[in-house]
Parts: sequence; structure tokens; C-alpha cells
Amino acid sequence: MTALTGTGTLLRLALRRDRIMIPVWALVLASLVASTVSSYAGLYGTEAERVKFAQGVNANAATLAFYGEVHGTSVGALSAWRMGTLAGALIGVMTLLLVIRHTRAEEEDGRLELVGAGAVGRRAPLTAALLTAVLASAVVAVLAGLLLAGQGAAGALAFGLSWFANGLVFAAVAAVTAQVTENARLARGLAVAAIGVAFLVRAVGDATDGGGWLLWASPIGWSQQIRPYAGDRFWVLLLPLALAVLLVALAYRLAGRRDLGAGLLAPRLGPATAGPGLRSALALAWRMQRGSLVAWTAAVVVYGLVFGGVLKGVGDLVGDSPETTELITKLGGASGLTDAFLSTVAGILGMVAAVYGVQATLRLRGEETSQRLEPLLAVSLGRVRWAGGHLLIAMAGVALLLASAGLATGLAYGATTGDMGGKLPEAFGAVFVQLPAAWVLTGLTVALFGLLPRYCQAAWGVLGLFVVLGVLGPTLDLDQAVIDLSPFSHVPKLPAADLTATPLVVLAVIVAVLTAAGLAGFRRRDVTT
Repeated sequence: MTALTGTGTLLRLALRRDRIMIPVWALVLASLVASTVSSYAGLYGTEAERVKFAQGVNANAATLAFYGEVHGTSVGALSAWRMGTLAGALIGVMTLLLVIRHTRAEEEDGRLELVGAGAVGRRAPLTAALLTAVLASAVVAVLAGLLLAGQGAAGALAFGLSWFANGLVFAAVAAVTAQVTENARLARGLAVAAIGVAFLVRAVGDATDGGGWLLWASPIGWSQQIRPYAGDRFWVLLLPLALAVLLVALAYRLAGRRDLGAGLLAPRLGPATAGPGLRSALALAWRMQRGSLVAWTAAVVVYGLVFGGVLKGVGDLVGDSPETTELITKLGGASGLTDAFLSTVAGILGMVAAVYGVQATLRLRGEETSQRLEPLLAVSLGRVRWAGGHLLIAMAGVALLLASAGLATGLAYGATTGDMGGKLPEAFGAVFVQLPAAWVLTGLTVALFGLLPRYCQAAWGVLGLFVVLGVLGPTLDLDQAVIDLSPFSHVPKLPAADLTATPLVVLAVIVAVLTAAGLAGFRRRDVTT
């Protein structure tokens, strides 16, 4: 038996387990590419319009920080630019989740020890996980390239390979973090932090004068420097390929130097008794979720600062394109371009906060299925009190994210316009009013947890449906009754619309009903069913 014995069997098992996850990622990212190409072809039909748009982007530091510099003015170049940095980071998230799921998470749950008792080589699990991530990256890259092939074959190939390169690099990063820590959550956190640092370094390089050298210090910057449809610099691909090979070699070496189930960083022993701040269900929930909440808060603050800084110059970015103006006003539900754009940004922030609410609430099911809940319930801790701790963190976290994002957006908007007293409350109100709609997703997740625990993950599908209705519904002229299925469609479109309490009260009542139903169901059902 060799170190790679059983790799094929484990690869087939991993692909079977990911038969839904990988296609969903591929379809979502491919749909983003398709909609982007269609949008730029329809909104900027002439070369003059595209040139003016590119000039507006390159003159705005906030937009440069978020998306990078525009290097070409064709539809293909603009589409590749728009999807280059953010989608590249998303592909990195996809591959790191896959690698850690089939390595460190399997060790943590004890399944890899059972698998390793058979005819399975020492390096087979890590190899199978990396191959799964490589295949997933290839599928996504091929779909993205095919969707851009109509704009030119060479540029489409460069674009697809840039995505594939990002997938390779961050899969290799995850392979290393999986060897360092003893739990999957920390391994994922370290890998996601690596993506965040790479994105931040690239953003600073794009947004600052003389910072161009920083683009060569970031894997996301490398994919941007390939420049699809604006030079097609295939030689840049050697950089992410070399880094991926080095990281994979390091991961194999680390895997051979540790025991199964252990990490290179041994966990510290905790105190014999809990401190005063860790003696309640709420304190425990906070201890478990605080790291995630801090990371989410930092992310939405950056998002708010970027788009708050763009608000004043949104007219320059749009240019003379009536189609773009119409699109923004449809999404924002206002006639004024700036107000409509602010409303659109606020709606997106509301959906982002809803994502956190779903993730934080699903921690309830994770604790249950991992059998960490039963020891807690064996003492004097009640079910509702335990669930209430996590639920309070989830709902308060959603409120904190929206408040932080609204404050950041308002500060940036006020600073650029010189009207802090007027623009700060205007932007803050537009963002924070999304709170009841975002809470609806949290309440729905609680209801699924309590009543249909095996289908908790369906909350992600419902959230995806609401996002599609909110983002694409107005542009596709869907029937209003269909769009109204999303709670975000009922939120007043501030600052242009009047603030009416009725829809907000109705949404709050829905949240209360869903939450109460979920907690009641959890009190009556069996644990780990």
C-alpha cells in the first residue's frame, strides 16, 4: 500500500457528497457572468459610452478599491473586470470549504479515523480533497469562459484560467490551514482571513498612488493582472501555479509530521471552572459566535465605506446611459439617481445581514448534530434558554451589521459631500430600515430548526430566492405579486419614499410568529432527529 492508495475511492465519495454543492456554486457564479455580460452589452452599447464609464471608474478611488482598474473598454473587458476580483474571492471561498470539509472536518468528526483503518494511504484524503477542489474550479472556469466566448476566444480562455488559478491557490491555502489547527472552524477562519488579506492588499494597491506594486503581492491581484480582453497576459498564470505547488508541498509535509486528529498548534488547556462571563447560555453563545460576528462587521463596514464614497459620483459612473439610469431607478424604487442608488445599496446590505442571520441561527443545528447539545441539556439548562442565547446573538448581530454598515455608508457619503449632518442620518436610515426584512430570514431558520430540523439548510434556498427576486425581479419586469414574496420588497425605499410603519410592523409580527413556532417545536421534538 502506498501513501495515495484509496485516493480514487475517496474522490468519488467526495464528489457524491458534493453533488449539490458544486453545481449550485457553478450555476450561481455562471449566472453572475451571464447577467454581467448582458448588462454591459445592453447598458453601454457604444464604444464612447464604455470609454466614459471606464474613465469614471478609474477616477474613483472607492470603486478602484472594490473592483480594481479597468484596462479595456470592450464588453468582454468590462465584464471580466467586473467579475474578476469579487468572483475570484468567491471561488477561493468555494475551494477552501471543499478542502476543509473533506480533511479537517472529517478528522474532527472521527470519520477519517474509520476510513483510515481500511486500505487508505496517509495522503489519500488530502489528495482527494484537493482533486475535488480542482475539479470544482475547472467546472466553474469552463462555464465562465464559455459564457464570455462570444466576446473573443482568447479573452474567454484568459478569464476562465484566472478563475481557475484563484481556486487552486486558495485550495492550497486551505490544505495548509487544515494541518495547522485541530478544528474545522478555525481552519476555515484562517483560510478566509487569507482571502481577506489578499483582497485588502489588492484594494490598497489599486486605490493608492504608487501602490501598483502591491498588486503583485496578492493572488487576487495576479488574476486581475492577467487582463482578459486587455492584453491576455497568460504568463501571469505562472505565479499562482507556483504558489499553489509550494503550498500543496508544504501541506503534504505538515500532514506527515502530525498525528491523525491533531494539529501542529496544540490547543491550550482551559481553566477548571468557567469564569463569570461564561456561566450562562448567552455567554456560551457569544463565546462561540463572537469571532464570526467581528469578521462580518468588518466586512460590511468596508462595503459601506466603499459605496458611501461612490454615492456622490454615481452620476459620473453612469454617464449618459439612459438604460443604466433606468435600471438603477427600478432597483432603488426612486426617480432620483443618487437616492435610487443609495436605496439599492441599502437593500444589498440588508440581504448581506440576512446571510449572517441564517448562518448564526444554523449554529443551533450544528451544535445538535455534533452531539454537543446533549451534555448541556443534561444539566439544569433548558432547551429554550439554550436556543435563546444563540438566537439573541443572531438577531442582535443582524442589527449590529446594519447599524455598522449604515454608519459607515453615512460617514463616507457625508465626508464626500461635505454635508455630514444631512447625509449621515439619511444613509443610516436607508440601511437600518432593512432590519425587519433581514430578521424574517432568521425567524424562518428558527422555524425550520424547531419544526423540520432535517431541512434547516432549505433556509439558504429561500434566501437565494429572495435575493433573486430583489435583484432581478424589477429588471425582468416580473409581476409585483411575485416580487412581493420577498420581505425586502416591503421595506420603504428610503430616502426617497416616506417611512411608513405598517409594513415594518407586519414584518416584525411575521418574525415573532416564526420564532415562537420554532422554539415551541424544539421544546417538543426529540434531539438529533
